[in-house]
Amino acid sequence: MSINIESNPLLDRLPPHLKQFIKPQNYEEYTPIDQAVWRYVMRKNVTSLSKVAHDSYLNGLKKTGISIDEIPSMYGMNRILKEIGWAAVAVDGFIPPNAFMEFQAYNILVIASDIRQLENIEYTPAPDIIHEAAGHAPIIANPDYAEYLRRFGKIGCKAISSKRDYELYEAVRTLSILKEAHDTKQTDIEDAERRVSTLQNQKETPSEMALIRNLHWWTVEYGLIGTTENPKIYGAGLLSSIGESEWCMTDNVKKLSYSPEAAFQDFDITKPQPQLFVTPDFAYLCQVLEEFADTMALRKGGHRGLAKLIESENMGTIELSTGLQVSGIFTRMIKNEDNEVIYFETSGPTALSFREKELIGHGIDTHVNGFRSPLGKLKGINLAIENMSPRDLKAYNFYDGEYIEFEFESGITVAGNNITGIRNIQGELILIQFSECTIKYKDEYLFKPEWGTFDLAVGKEITSAFSGPADDYSFDLITHNPDSTTIKRSYNTQEEELHSLYQSVKNIREGATTKFSLEAVFDIIKKDHSNDWLLPIEIYELVYDRDEKFSLQILSYLESVKSRKPDIKHLIDSGLKIINNNFTIV
Repeated sequence: MSINIESNPLLDRLPPHLKQFIKPQNYEEYTPIDQAVWRYVMRKNVTSLSKVAHDSYLNGLKKTGISIDEIPSMYGMNRILKEIGWAAVAVDGFIPPNAFMEFQAYNILVIASDIRQLENIEYTPAPDIIHEAAGHAPIIANPDYAEYLRRFGKIGCKAISSKRDYELYEAVRTLSILKEAHDTKQTDIEDAERRVSTLQNQKETPSEMALIRNLHWWTVEYGLIGTTENPKIYGAGLLSSIGESEWCMTDNVKKLSYSPEAAFQDFDITKPQPQLFVTPDFAYLCQVLEEFADTMALRKGGHRGLAKLIESENMGTIELSTGLQVSGIFTRMIKNEDNEVIYFETSGPTALSFREKELIGHGIDTHVNGFRSPLGKLKGINLAIENMSPRDLKAYNFYDGEYIEFEFESGITVAGNNITGIRNIQGELILIQFSECTIKYKDEYLFKPEWGTFDLAVGKEITSAFSGPADDYSFDLITHNPDSTTIKRSYNTQEEELHSLYQSVKNIREGATTKFSLEAVFDIIKKDHSNDWLLPIEIYELVYDRDEKFSLQILSYLESVKSRKPDIKHLIDSGLKIINNNFTIV
């Protein structure tokens, strides 16, 4: 049966455009080998991480109910995460960065529910449940870090992406899927790697999303905490990588003090990182985040913010000084000599909102073909329109139902019948509607009477610009249709037999009924599955201290495996070392 995902009230708060990414965990699809991979990685990690991970990690494992022996279920995780104000959902591999961060803003941990193959046990570029559940979940039990993650989500999901960012996301997603898929052709992987490398090496000014994604990588994924001389691990990518968690603590990896400059340090997802950043504490992460947010269009607005939206060719929102929010795909702006935006346009469905709520009568059905408006102050009038009282409006001939002509300081002229206006809760005008309206700038008609009713957006300036709509419900955002999907593996008869052997050993370990004895399993492995190394280790764990003869046979066999497959020698040695040292959770 599929695991019930409706197990935490936080999930009910999610808007539909985020719910579209959620999928059932389908716990029954995990094979006995998957469970053994989880168990090996967790035993290895907990053994080594007890020395190098931040204290929050081991404490968090207990608080979040992450088992060492079995892949966690979403249902169980949600039941426990609820106690610390979080939830978890399963998704299919990489999801768009804005969506990933917006989940965090809702205190929801996104977990790619697939698990790495045995041949990728040390590291996979694909997000998997080892990385997500065993890496991310334990640390969020720390309140300071959880708040950082939430704040990062709220700010990060508003970051504006470039067209290249979207292409790079799809390229990385494709590469991660191919690398984790069984029997992928090496040429296909190489082609995908070249595509990622080409996009990464394109020289262009990094977008807000590229910069904040770097901050996410160097903290949430690959962060260290403490001092550069004596750091501890808290980043999920390191916590879930049995190879890199050890490598990163050597002098081969440069340790740098964390600062906003980390946003300009790129990374390569396919390789170990040559440098890492160390934060003194979790509170400092929020400080750097806020410093970076102060540079974003979200807080600065202006012509640069609007330019970023136009360049992205994707949906975004500008907010004016009156609080009026315009959401759509922005295509044009006109600036004056002081680089102030005096006019803007969107194309296609556009919605107007105030405080993230769509204005009645101003959704995409009304503005189906886009929206345009001049901005700024009126010529020869000290008061901005938004600051005019009803008496001021009458003094300047702004009468409902009356014809009016006026000119902006920019030289844009407006003439038409003033139908009505809409005010915000402070009483400021935010929108004025005209019929038979003509708008001109120099020799260009920006609006003509035959185009219909004109809505003038009232505002002196753009105070904010950000990715996505102001009101999530203004648009149909249920459009997630990635170019690639994770590849579900099918198994042949020999592979199914190996699954049953793993299951038998698991049953014996847990005292359940078994199909094969340990001796029978070992004989079949030697005869028919000579490339497998993990199951002999699991058998050895059950007999090493009570059957010396059998134990020596297993060790001898594993030596032969190491001689045939020297690239996994260190994995076999690590597994045996954990057993011989009597593994326990500290």
